[in-house]
Amino acid sequence: MITIKSPREIELMKKSGALLANVHKELRSFIKEGVTTWDIEVFVRDYIESHGGIAAQIGFEGYKYATCISVNDEICHGFPKKIKLKNNDLVKVDMCIDLNGAISDSCWAYVVGVASEDVKKLMAVTRKALYLGIEQAQVGNRTGDIGYAIQQYVEKEGYSVVRDFIAHGIGPTIHEEPFFAHYGEKGKGTRLKEGMTITIEPMVNIGTWQMKMEPNGWESKTLDGSLSCQYEHSLAITKDGPVILTSQGEEETY
Repeated sequence: MITIKSPREIELMKKSGALLANVHKELRSFIKEGVTTWDIEVFVRDYIESHGGIAAQIGFEGYKYATCISVNDEICHGFPKKIKLKNNDLVKVDMCIDLNGAISDSCWAYVVGVASEDVKKLMAVTRKALYLGIEQAQVGNRTGDIGYAIQQYVEKEGYSVVRDFIAHGIGPTIHEEPFFAHYGEKGKGTRLKEGMTITIEPMVNIGTWQMKMEPNGWESKTLDGSLSCQYEHSLAITKDGPVILTSQGEEETY
């Protein structure tokens, strides 16, 4: 079932998203050589709770942590671990916040120390792919328009789009309808309506789009061991265009 949000509900989600964006901004200086992904987990959980939020991923479908932290060839849903990060590691931190009943969800990518050219380009392409998808999140468009825009750009750059994990509606819980891929055909899929709130979260690999699951049933890696990157925003569909709810604080509309 797709839920249509009122302006008041969207404003509450925007406040939740602002808190989430603030956590990500703090991580820019926190993530460095020698820090472990477990240190990131503790920092994020403490920050969320000290600012009145709830780390909404804890307990969701049995997940145990406030963050999903995926490094290098890990695609998504990586468990925080006590392994120290090293120079040029590509770190993706995904989290969800419940603030006064309003849910937000966003993933940002970070590089430890000095980034190689391969990592820089992959991060830039993935971030641009996200925003090209957001541009298509217009009233009357379909979810396939989002996936098509992302896939066409990513493949033109010589990379691949992960096909096993998808975008989704958000609110009142983390995963709501519609569920849709980051690839596909224009004019296909669910039609977007004013008041819908969704995530867009392309995962882009340098090599093959194919993946393998770890025995724990959560963590995934690229099949060929190539680097993978992800960026994600939550957004609202409005008559004036998509409004990003998990921005860096500035008003972002398209």
